[in-house]
Amino acid sequence: MPGISKMKNLIIVTGGAGFVGSNLIELLLKKTKYQIISVDNYSSGSKKNHLKNKRVKYLKGHTLQIQKILNKYKKNIKSIFHFGEFSRIFQSFKKFNECYQSNSIGSQAVFKFCLDNKIKLIYSATSASLGNKGNDKNLSPYAFTKSKNLELLENLKKWFNFKFEIIFFYNVYGPRQIKVGDMATVIGIFENQYLNRKPLTVVKPGNQTRRFTHIFDTVQVCYEAFKADNCRYYSISNKNSYSILQVAKMFKSKIILLKPRLGERYASALTKISNNNKIIQKFGKLQLKDYVSSFINSH
Repeated sequence: MPGISKMKNLIIVTGGAGFVGSNLIELLLKKTKYQIISVDNYSSGSKKNHLKNKRVKYLKGHTLQIQKILNKYKKNIKSIFHFGEFSRIFQSFKKFNECYQSNSIGSQAVFKFCLDNKIKLIYSATSASLGNKGNDKNLSPYAFTKSKNLELLENLKKWFNFKFEIIFFYNVYGPRQIKVGDMATVIGIFENQYLNRKPLTVVKPGNQTRRFTHIFDTVQVCYEAFKADNCRYYSISNKNSYSILQVAKMFKSKIILLKPRLGERYASALTKISNNNKIIQKFGKLQLKDYVSSFINSH
């Protein structure tokens, strides 16, 4: 088999050693015959998420150096899934420099690399920027940087006919989610606390609602967007919305309330955005209640 650098139809996944990226790579290996390169700086990704497959190559590096990292592969790249960004709301206040470097400067470097080399981009947007009639886009550094990237992409499409697909994620959970540390997901935190017989911690007031969406449903829509080639916006969420307190109660454990945090959203909005593309709404089939019930029964 030829080396990856000589293969045609390469797919790049930034953040490929992370929660979403690793699950996406697993699906792409099943659904396609492409060679895949992961680019990850391992700030939240892990080598534990590496898949043992000859069609996957893992490169360590920051998206700031995307041109240098991928230069020798650029003629063979079909698409880049850009999922390697800073992806936590509250933590973006504490780690603003990291958030800005990744989501603004790093992402713009990825956009430019795609534009210069006529590579299609598949980009992960966030529901965090959609709530409160769009006003939540300024609620945190994370939401701000993500919303500004959407503005930039729309202009790149208008100015240069730039090709991209955008998928809005909604509180993703499932296998390989982060369970400890600053980058842990809500469901991951609850699972870890449950396993360690600790009270589940819920940020006040607890009635914040989210549309928790399973990772398998999420990456399936990412794959569909990749295949569609329509230059459209998609959202993948669940029709059911739960408050954080309702989710904690599913685990049937003691609950303690924590003080409110900066940037806290109170609703997970399904909305339209003010551009020429309407969002194609997709809804996941896998249900959080079933997932939590299965988790409890297996532990």
